[in-house]
Amino acid sequence: MKLRHRDDVTEYERKNLFYLLTISALYTLGLNMSNIFVNIFLWKQSHDIQLLALFNISIYLTQLLIFIIAGKWVKRFDRVIILRVGIILISLFFIGLLSLGSHALSVYMLLGAVLGAGYGFYLLAFSVLTFEVTEPHTRDYFNSTMGTLQSIAWMIGPLFAGYLITVLSGYKGYITIFFLSFVLFILAVITSIFLERRRTSGQYIIKRALQERKENPDWYRLMNAHFLQGMRDGVFLFAVGLWVFMITDREMTIGIYNFIYAGGSLLVYQLLNRWLKPSKRKTFILIGSVALYGAVVWIIYANTAVDLYLYGLIIGLSFPLFFAPFMSISYDVIGKARNARDYRVEYVVFKEIVLNFGRVISLVLFWVGLQFFPETQWLRYSLLIFGLGYLFAMLQIRKID
Repeated sequence: MKLRHRDDVTEYERKNLFYLLTISALYTLGLNMSNIFVNIFLWKQSHDIQLLALFNISIYLTQLLIFIIAGKWVKRFDRVIILRVGIILISLFFIGLLSLGSHALSVYMLLGAVLGAGYGFYLLAFSVLTFEVTEPHTRDYFNSTMGTLQSIAWMIGPLFAGYLITVLSGYKGYITIFFLSFVLFILAVITSIFLERRRTSGQYIIKRALQERKENPDWYRLMNAHFLQGMRDGVFLFAVGLWVFMITDREMTIGIYNFIYAGGSLLVYQLLNRWLKPSKRKTFILIGSVALYGAVVWIIYANTAVDLYLYGLIIGLSFPLFFAPFMSISYDVIGKARNARDYRVEYVVFKEIVLNFGRVISLVLFWVGLQFFPETQWLRYSLLIFGLGYLFAMLQIRKID
């Protein structure tokens, strides 16, 4: 049901939900237009998977450090300002790529750190704002709508970017999409001006979230689930796109693949907007996690573009079934935690720390594996191994009351 037809949602809540969703859409479109091609851009210059693994480790390690170090800033300062800092840093990353061009390889770890810092500030602020702007009765709507907008961005961004890279010679296509992403990030910053300013009083005590693991079984299980989620995401967020390009050697294939993936996600998010209820969340998570791992078995044997497109369709239909209800459960558990009103920032920050710790661990293990196995063989092994993350996360989620 649309928010304007609900009597339990105030005009104040509607306005802030709208602006937060708009920021998310602009950010996602800018990121999806170029982020997947950043790894391809570096790969075409280096043909070195170890370099890409280290680049992604630098991203998530910096992101993790930002959560640890800067978590207290979100409680001390306006979250909207922290959000803008993140988007501006991401913009600086793309300015760096535009300026360096083929020389980016010489400072790839530094570029990864800048991008990771931008992700960290943005996601830190966005996660806290999501918890504050949404309520239990609007979270399923928000997560489903955000998923719908992100799916549209996934459909438009990579396909358009792949087309530009294909028709423009040399690296002109890459330069163009990096510039367009920069423009979209600036628009997201401008939109944030209209978002209600929010501050939290009190001291920043991250130990409160750590202590909650011992006192609250649901919080303990949720953190296990987020760690396992990160174990899958760390490798999958860059390895699948690279795998698609290695099989076909065409950027346009990546665009079509993501278009199909996003089209499937868009359909499912629309259905979840109507069907997702708290009582059905765990059922959807079970179906989604099983289907996502089944798709892994398919992609490791893929050797044509059609095989990749079918994989994209399967995960597009499956991922929302896991992600949307999982996010709703996650924020509900935070909302029920001890003194959540006073320590909501600490709980959200700790959740993000655990998630990114899982990502860093999986990427480090992926890099270690490259020292012992041929690259293509290890890519297949790693997809099978780390793809189990959502299945094990589902087992933890099912135990949450």
